[in-house]
Amino acid sequence: MIPDAQRLRPAMWPELIRNGNRLFVGSNAAVPLALMEEFLRHVEQFRDLEIVHILTLGETPWTAPSYLPHLRTNSLFLGAGTREAVRLGHADYTPCFLSEIPELFRSKVLPVDVALVQVGPPDAQGYCSLGVSVDVVAAACASARHIIAQMNARSPRTMGQSFIHLNHIDAIFECETPLPEIPPPTLDAVTLQIGQYVAQLIEDGSTLQMGIGKIPDAVLRYLDQHNDLGVHTEMFSDGIIACLERGTINNRKKTLHPGKTVASFCIGTRTLYEYVDENPHIDFYPSDYVNNPQVIAQHHRMIAINSALEVDLTGQVVSDSVGYRFYSGIGGQVDFIRGAAMSRGGKPIIKR
Repeated sequence: MIPDAQRLRPAMWPELIRNGNRLFVGSNAAVPLALMEEFLRHVEQFRDLEIVHILTLGETPWTAPSYLPHLRTNSLFLGAGTREAVRLGHADYTPCFLSEIPELFRSKVLPVDVALVQVGPPDAQGYCSLGVSVDVVAAACASARHIIAQMNARSPRTMGQSFIHLNHIDAIFECETPLPEIPPPTLDAVTLQIGQYVAQLIEDGSTLQMGIGKIPDAVLRYLDQHNDLGVHTEMFSDGIIACLERGTINNRKKTLHPGKTVASFCIGTRTLYEYVDENPHIDFYPSDYVNNPQVIAQHHRMIAINSALEVDLTGQVVSDSVGYRFYSGIGGQVDFIRGAAMSRGGKPIIKR
């Protein structure tokens, strides 16, 4: 039961938000889209707001030029909507290592006034789960003066350091909307061949980090003959489910958190979101822990598999831009490449 005093009302917006405030918006598949639509209905009463976030799935209506007198977006990782807004000069891009963003909030280098995030319904003790994105959301909530939460009945209840108590939330907007989904990619013959080659570099007992896309899914398809693999990754998608169910990934020989798949967020389909719901074998932790190169390096045989957009003739890799145009962001790739390189028996792998 949500106390009436916490239910979001139109009169609460000017009580929680002031002109010139910086607003953090929740990440990835946990972006509070319904809450943001409600906020934009009242945005004309504010001026000089800054919205900051990493990747958000779905539409980004707050980047529309019509809102510029009232707010401007500063994205720390670009997606489809923010990418175009930055190109046109309607939004800003600040490149950051994912592992370092939480400390920017805590140290007030990038202070957060209000956090707009998504949570699931509370348990009997009053704790809500941040669901499929703990990443930098946990630090934003801990640092913000006010928290406005979209309480979505469809948000999975994930385990680990993913909880926030009702007492810490200033206003709640209830809804029941499906999470944004990304369907599994179609794998062509070339992609499958690359996946097979990469799989041959992975030894039994290794701990894996792999992102989203064709190559990670292709690699996972060729791990059926491997044994005792573990996962310590910033994110994962649907491709991991089959490996977990057949026991190829069992986390038994992980150096840290044995028996647990550790991540900071996941992106995929409804099947994935239902799989992580109350799954005691998958723990979600903040990005400053999961992406910390020193933590990553403690895993023996750490395998980091990441993508490049371009590689030049000297071997230099670019993964965040195409030519002079920003495409995505630094994210966690360098964190895991460094960590895997320092790991005993580890291998950083870049695929193109």
